[in-house]
Amino acid sequence: MDSRALTLLAAGIIGYLLGSIPFGLLLTLLAGYGDIRQIGSGNIGATNVLRTGSKGAAALTLLLDLAKGSAAVVIGQTWGEDAALVAAGWVIIGHMFPVWLGFRGGKGIATALGVLIPLAWPVALVTVLLWMATALLFHYSSLAALVAAVAAAALGPILADKPTALLIAGIALLIIARHHANIRRLLAGTESRISLGKS
Repeated sequence: MDSRALTLLAAGIIGYLLGSIPFGLLLTLLAGYGDIRQIGSGNIGATNVLRTGSKGAAALTLLLDLAKGSAAVVIGQTWGEDAALVAAGWVIIGHMFPVWLGFRGGKGIATALGVLIPLAWPVALVTVLLWMATALLFHYSSLAALVAAVAAAALGPILADKPTALLIAGIALLIIARHHANIRRLLAGTESRISLGKS
């Protein structure tokens, strides 16, 4: 295996390991809320952490999940554009399918945003604004995530180079696939709403 292949392999491993850190689970355990996988939807992401009643824990989960996405890309960028894209893809896979949790992780929204910030910040900015607008209007985190994912895939070819746009489209497809149960509940009118106001 040549040095370039080893570099890409290292970028992928680092990305996966960073992505697989289950911050939502760790924070809720440390805060005494128990295993987040036994609460609400069972997801380890910030939206489900919010269901513990702790907006602080949810916000910290969001920030840490975002940070690991950005960290993976920044580390990869020190080895070149290809390594950055490999790290970006694998940090998402690590978050969604962490080996430590039997490959049952989160849905990747915050981590995907973290990836977008260093890779294609204009796409990140627009998708954040769309997520916020959708969440505020309809109070469905899942719907906001789906709108943001579709928008990111559509904006990638316009606001990013071709390899980055292809990666963004792939991440968007993964996010949509991970929301299959939410899509069914949205269509059935049984999806849980979120509260973004004061307690």
